[in-house]
Amino acid sequence: MKIKLILCMLMLMASTGCSEFAILASGSSIAISQNAYVKAYNGADMLTIMSTEKSIKKHVYEKAKEVIDDKKSND
Repeated sequence: MKIKLILCMLMLMASTGCSEFAILASGSSIAISQNAYVKAYNGADMLTIMSTEKSIKKHVYEKAKEVIDDKKSND
């Protein structure tokens, strides 16, 4: 079950989005940060915001909550 949850989160991180404020925030952090991983994450986050109107964090949160609720209902 943990592997399935991790795979779902990774898939969500690959395909997500955010609001206009988050686009501005991620853009400013790209300019401030020197870390290549942070720049790549913020760039992906900005693209997902533009396409789905949600941030990567929001997608992961919603999917995790859905998985937890499904697990509780099955028990």
